[in-house]
Amino acid sequence: MKKLALTLLPIIVMILALSGACRKEPGPEAPEAGGAETKAVPAGTISLTPEAMKGGGIVVEEARMVEAFRTVRAPGEFEFDPRRVAEVSARTAGRVERLAAYLGDRVAAGQVLAEIFSPDYLALQSEVLLAGERAARLKGGPDETMAASLLDSARKKLFPLGLAEREVDALLASRSIRPNLEIRSPLAGVVIVAQALSGGQVEAATTLFRIADPSTLRARVDIYEKDLSSVRAGVDAILSTEAYPGATFRGRLIFIGATMDAKTRTIEGRIEFVNPEGRLKPGMFVEARIRTPEGRRTLTVPEGAVQEIQSRAVVFVQTGPTAFVLRPVETGEHIDGAVEIVKGLAEGEKVVTTGAFLLKSELLKSSLGD
Repeated sequence: MKKLALTLLPIIVMILALSGACRKEPGPEAPEAGGAETKAVPAGTISLTPEAMKGGGIVVEEARMVEAFRTVRAPGEFEFDPRRVAEVSARTAGRVERLAAYLGDRVAAGQVLAEIFSPDYLALQSEVLLAGERAARLKGGPDETMAASLLDSARKKLFPLGLAEREVDALLASRSIRPNLEIRSPLAGVVIVAQALSGGQVEAATTLFRIADPSTLRARVDIYEKDLSSVRAGVDAILSTEAYPGATFRGRLIFIGATMDAKTRTIEGRIEFVNPEGRLKPGMFVEARIRTPEGRRTLTVPEGAVQEIQSRAVVFVQTGPTAFVLRPVETGEHIDGAVEIVKGLAEGEKVVTTGAFLLKSELLKSSLGD
């Protein structure tokens, strides 16, 4: 019998609360002796003392009309922006003499990743130095032009190995051959592939490293066929992931695919967003809410204002300085931290946005007492 009563109690409370939400609120009454901070009035209404208001952190805001945009939900996965990924390969055959970067390391643009001893590199340096000596010796003579052309041709053979103009100039100025070819990172980022081994032999075009910049990522998402007509490239999107519950990240839809997957009935979309703190990682699952281009005026309240009793959405409407009444509402979409109110509220009505759970608890306690 006791178990049956406990099972029926929430249902009774809900009936009392929702029926009381339509009753007229009586005038304020003084709190009872003994320091009680709350006093139940007709079902669905609750009054607090000013002290209880302050202690409970009750915050009230007006329901307001906003320009709302319907959102389309699309699941997907984070990935690196391919425009910010670089593969670093050996420009010539040789032996890895020194490694200066390893898997997971953060590197700067131009930072040395490895050094390779290469006979071809030594031979090309020697050719440049000899051509430089010849050009200096024949300067001002009849063969000056030919000597300068040979020097220029020798210099250009070093560029495919990754050397810059200033490095070739430094070689000619020092007249000293460098024993190892330095392999540098073309961009700032993280080493996501490291295949080079110290002392290992490598051939030309062998992949040594792959560098990716995680400060800007992409979300590759699946847009369902039924939603395709509602989205277009260039609109905003809000991203969320299980790794950071409650946190959202803003991005922009930059691409919608040209073909549909016959099995899933989805089309690929790509959302670009900044990731300056590196919190989001490629491979994480993501849910995107893509904003539709057309907006509409709708009534909203902050998300914290909406509570749930027996699967019914309710809010607490302020009817006096310290008095509140339970009001069932019909909700629509979630819009940037707010909830659309389809039915049950009017613009300008004040609802509890912080502390609503406290009022819900007090109402349930008072209904239980009754």
